[in-house]
Amino acid sequence: MHEEWYSIPPATQTAIAETHANGGAVWAVGTTSARALESGGSGGETRLFIRPPYQFRVVDRLITNFHLPRSTLLMLVAAFAGYDLIMRAYREAIAAGYRFYSYGDAMAII
Repeated sequence: MHEEWYSIPPATQTAIAETHANGGAVWAVGTTSARALESGGSGGETRLFIRPPYQFRVVDRLITNFHLPRSTLLMLVAAFAGYDLIMRAYREAIAAGYRFYSYGDAMAII
């Protein structure tokens, strides 16, 4: 798993805490955002490798692309939504002709 640098401003940290305190859901837009939020703190470099059976502590909802097979990003998504559900969604995406990877179609996982 490669390192990624991230920064989470204090206002964002406060908004996340308030959202959870008020029963709201924290959305991550993209796997990099999810990984950064789950890494915690205000920033730095993360080597966090999210894969099943990882239990998310910060992110409650996720918007992400359909990722390539055998990728670390696909493992993150499977950890978030469950392997079986994600494989079913991928089979449907393939049958419907969805585009994969960075410029492809996206999904919201709630």
